[in-house]
Amino acid sequence: MATPQLAKIMTPKGHSPEPNREPHGMDYGKIQTIALVIIAFAVVLFLLVQARFMLIALATAIIIFALTSDVINFIARQKIGRVHVPNWLASLGALLLISLALIVLSTIFLTQVNTVLSTTISYLERAPQAVATLFKWISPEAEQTILNSLSSINISSYVRTFAGQAGNLASGISSFTVLVILFVGFLFAERVWFDTKLNNLVGDPVQADKIRRIITSIIRRVNYYLLVKTVVSVVTGGMVFAVAKAFKLDLASALGVLTFVLNYIPNVGSIIATVMVALVAFVQTGDPTSTGAIFVITGAIQFVNGSILDPMMMGHALRVSSFGIIISLAFWGAVWGIPGMFLSVPIMVMLMVVCSHVPMLRPIAVLLSRQGLPDDESDLIANNL
Repeated sequence: MATPQLAKIMTPKGHSPEPNREPHGMDYGKIQTIALVIIAFAVVLFLLVQARFMLIALATAIIIFALTSDVINFIARQKIGRVHVPNWLASLGALLLISLALIVLSTIFLTQVNTVLSTTISYLERAPQAVATLFKWISPEAEQTILNSLSSINISSYVRTFAGQAGNLASGISSFTVLVILFVGFLFAERVWFDTKLNNLVGDPVQADKIRRIITSIIRRVNYYLLVKTVVSVVTGGMVFAVAKAFKLDLASALGVLTFVLNYIPNVGSIIATVMVALVAFVQTGDPTSTGAIFVITGAIQFVNGSILDPMMMGHALRVSSFGIIISLAFWGAVWGIPGMFLSVPIMVMLMVVCSHVPMLRPIAVLLSRQGLPDDESDLIANNL
């Protein structure tokens, strides 16, 4: 074995002996960390998928609670003569109104779905001919071939299957509505003690105040997004309803309501709504000219409202990246299906605001923000949060 003196003599001039270090020690630590992150992500993803019904209801309840929290605080500050409105009374009144609104909205949605289903059954006989007409420009033989192929398909069986799924949908929406109302009720009951719990949990009044302002920032941004989306969706649904009425479509009311609902799905919802209106028009009328006119008009409505009115009203309130919205839409759509698409933007806004105030996670907030400028402490102070 070479002594230190001998090793020094044997070392070439201009070179120094390599320092002693454990081979692959750092690489092993990195691999272990990456493996733990992957395992944790897989476990969380598994839980998100397996408990999605409960988690979707909880996420919806949190958003509804955020929407009404400021209103309850405003009501609780009011006076009836010399008496303040008790906090519990304001919360109870808000819960009753929310329950009534959810029941009414779910009833309207299910009614429109049943209307679409019953009308679709009445269109079954003319649907093959309407679709075959699309191939008339190729040749009469091609049109007849398509018609014969479609006539051989037992469409009624598919309709019966869809009707059964619609029945399951009605049952699922009813259970979902009840669960959301229960969650909202529990959140209202806990809101009175939230500040005390937060102070005791953090232990530092300054940090507790910062967390409180972050939560307020999330609530206000999500509320503003939902307010703007609701206004744009109402305008778009009303315009589509007017177009459908002008062309005397049987499903004008249903198309207006479904367009309003689908507009809450960013980017994809407007495309689905436009195609849906065009398909209903073509199956009912069988006229490519009027169908093309309806498609162009509804597409123009969606483009103007979605690309001009929506961004103009949103302004810089959200600062979210368009690409980030697409990624969030794809991820939550894959995990939670259609409900996940509706919740994708509010979840993304919450994630971006939280990450912007955690130093280790701030790069994620930079990637999710529109111009690489997520919130910071000065934004919270400037907005009086």
